[in-house]
Amino acid sequence: MAKIVIIGGGAAGMTAAIAAAWADPSHEILILEHKNQLGKKLLSTGNGRCNFTNAYMEKECFYSDSKDVIPCVLDKFGTDETLDFFRKLGVYPKDRNGYYYPRSDQAQTIQRLLILELKALGVTYKTDIHVTEVQRNKKGFRIFTDTPGMSIHADRLILACGGRAAAVLGSDGSGYTLAKMLGHSLVPVVPALVQLKVKSHPLAKASGVRTETKVEIFDGSDTNNHPVILGSDTGEVQITAYGISGIPVFQISRLAAKLLYEKKTPVVRIDFFPGMSEEELKSYLQKRTQNRETYMVSEFLLGLLNQKLITVLLKTAGIPEKLYVKKLKTPDWDRLISTLKRLELVISDTNGFDNAQVCAGGVNLTEIASDTMESRICKDLYLAGELLDVDGICGGYNLQWAWASGYLAGCAAAGKKNTGK
Repeated sequence: MAKIVIIGGGAAGMTAAIAAAWADPSHEILILEHKNQLGKKLLSTGNGRCNFTNAYMEKECFYSDSKDVIPCVLDKFGTDETLDFFRKLGVYPKDRNGYYYPRSDQAQTIQRLLILELKALGVTYKTDIHVTEVQRNKKGFRIFTDTPGMSIHADRLILACGGRAAAVLGSDGSGYTLAKMLGHSLVPVVPALVQLKVKSHPLAKASGVRTETKVEIFDGSDTNNHPVILGSDTGEVQITAYGISGIPVFQISRLAAKLLYEKKTPVVRIDFFPGMSEEELKSYLQKRTQNRETYMVSEFLLGLLNQKLITVLLKTAGIPEKLYVKKLKTPDWDRLISTLKRLELVISDTNGFDNAQVCAGGVNLTEIASDTMESRICKDLYLAGELLDVDGICGGYNLQWAWASGYLAGCAAAGKKNTGK
């Protein structure tokens, strides 16, 4: 019998504990969690409904400096295995166009059923325990905490401590320090799935407006006249007083964070009419002038855009709101079309780790065996979840990584290698 200690009681840590107990019930399994409850971060996922996996599970949905490793993990524990895992716990999945939620539409369902299974399996867990140091010795590991005189022995250790995103929910970045203590290196860690702050924000007075757009990001410090688009997404963007938010912004935010880390200038280009080309939009608007020549430009655009957005976009285009449509000259039309189709916003910062859903970067995947999640550097050490250099787009992908890496780590730590599909 071995003593398996798991540092971190989130999605990956609880899954690892359950997998280890299922694989070999004779092991002593202990979870150490520094918040006051297990799975606290789960409660905020999917707007409180917990989108826990996705039917579309491809490599392109994830980012990493070692991206080829990701399919090796997901091939062993993908969408089908995740659904089976949660059905076994009692979750009836609801399919919303390939996005899976518990039928209850409550993230708490996932959290509570994981905890109930841990209790049923006899897994011990301690909360409000902050691990300060881990040492490797001949007998395994010695784990030190901030409780005076308290240290814990482990034969096998699983680090599932999360990243730095949303520290109030448990991810304070301490896991990176523990991983480095045991010999691992880090890919630089930056916020991901986060709002972006805009320099000299031209849309600030339209704060609160939501609108369908296409967003593209490129390196504005590149002197190339034809900048390379690094990423793009289409959907509902929310204008905020400090910048931009919404799922399309979240999807490209890691790219902005990476550019900022590299001391470069991220620029986001916004297309307010993604369904039309510039020529199509110009033709449409000019046809729309029929019987509207006596309208002011601000009135002319009613029905196409939110009133607050009309005001700031006209100001950005340098067109007076009260200018009559019949007085619009060719340069005015050109500036208006350019503003509506190619408005460029200089990104000054992200909204920080505390507001990020996940992190980009982490422990280098090349240092992990993808079939077991065991460290290639330190025997009997396993790593799982957001601590690793993997982050996914919105849609259940980050939780899928947590379940998959946690499950493989738990099986391997218990002495049973998961063979996958």
